[in-house]
Amino acid sequence: MLDKKTKEKIIKKFQIHPSDTGSSQVQIAILTAEIEELTDHLKKHKHDFSSRRGLLRKVSERRRLLKYLQKEDEQAFIELAKKLKLKIANKMMKDEEEKKLKEQELEKLMQSEEEETE
Repeated sequence: MLDKKTKEKIIKKFQIHPSDTGSSQVQIAILTAEIEELTDHLKKHKHDFSSRRGLLRKVSERRRLLKYLQKEDEQAFIELAKKLKLKIANKMMKDEEEKKLKEQELEKLMQSEEEETE
């Protein structure tokens, strides 16, 4: 569990405007700090299964928020991923690029089929 001062520092570092405390970027940054803390705890206490469950829950929540941020504001997503050095963000960006390429290929195929039928 993060203490109040640490949380305030994270909020100040990642906030979009002065009164921002709950934007996606701030939430992701806080979750990342909590995940790092829990990971260190689990390295020492391998059999703490309730904490492991909490860690998995935080990871999935962060993944959902990252997906949302990527969909809404891709530039902010990229900047946040670089600041936090997230591996999952790199994977998400690659997946998104592959998806776009497949969609473009599908469109080309559809266009070529339409031209053939005419």
